[in-house]
Amino acid sequence: MAANRVKRALGAVDRWQQRHTVPGFGFGVVKKFGDDRGGQLAALITYYGFAALFPLLLLLTTVLGYALRGDPGLQQRVLNSALAHFPVIGDQLRTNIHSLHGSALAVVIGALGLLYGSLGIAQTLQFAMAQVWNIPDVERPGFWPRTERSVALVAVLGVGLLVSSAATGVVASIGAGPVITVAGLAASVAVNTGLYLVCFRILTPAQIRWRCLVPGCLVAGPAWTVLQGFGGVLVAHQLRHATAVYGLFGTVLGLLWWIYLGAQLTVYAAEINVVARRGLWPRALTPPPLTPADRRVLDDIAEQEERRPEQHVDSRFTPADDADTDGAEATGAEATGAGVAGAVSGSGADRPGGPGRR
Repeated sequence: MAANRVKRALGAVDRWQQRHTVPGFGFGVVKKFGDDRGGQLAALITYYGFAALFPLLLLLTTVLGYALRGDPGLQQRVLNSALAHFPVIGDQLRTNIHSLHGSALAVVIGALGLLYGSLGIAQTLQFAMAQVWNIPDVERPGFWPRTERSVALVAVLGVGLLVSSAATGVVASIGAGPVITVAGLAASVAVNTGLYLVCFRILTPAQIRWRCLVPGCLVAGPAWTVLQGFGGVLVAHQLRHATAVYGLFGTVLGLLWWIYLGAQLTVYAAEINVVARRGLWPRALTPPPLTPADRRVLDDIAEQEERRPEQHVDSRFTPADDADTDGAEATGAEATGAGVAGAVSGSGADRPGGPGRR
């Protein structure tokens, strides 16, 4: 009886969210995130992000060691910039930057570590975007195009860091007050949104057009600004006792968690773009029956497994009326090799030369 009541309640919630655009779209994004194993993608991004962060800080502090030597005024401006507000470890940067001294060995080590971590995270982000858009493996860029995009991404992120720091410093130099605070937040949101858009353009396969990337960036830019402002406070609060017990390890755990939040935000922003572009909502909360959006997503996931030009993947479903158990028709996708009847359908916007995605 209790199971039946729960099932009826879930069915009522499912019917309600399918009838309303905002909750239907939101659930479609969350379910698409799960379909694409977004949590695993975010974890992989976090690993390479963590691997790139410390070499970046080593390289950055070493360069600052040269730049700030004998210039207290410049040192104070840097301390009041975005560098000092770096989440989780900003306090350590603030208290230790005065003792920095340039080191050629640190530059070499930092540059090599940064190269490994940054190229790794750029490659991982490209893989994540291709997975989110369900681009067939055969249509994804090769090694050298991916490497070129990785270098471009690192350059854009470097420029973005400088622009963000400069904007923060300019706003801070004007003065204080509510108007200045709001202006600073607005500038930060604009910079972050633009940075997300440019980075998504670099990371996303070329067949995806610019306008398809805008919705997620309009969400990610403000969300990232909030994460920058409050993420460090949240992490510090959550791990206050862990830091007291584990010391530096608590700080490392906090930093990992903050990077993971940023990685999840990035993947969700990409999912928003896909769901909005392809109309992948409403989704069924308790299938069967599957909605048309459910079928399109499952078709896309099956078809992205194409590995060779001569291979074609065909996906089809059994009628819902013939299903004997819940979800039986949801797994009716069949993939075959070369020579299968029925070529894969594509999208003119998402897959070159295609007649239009279903």
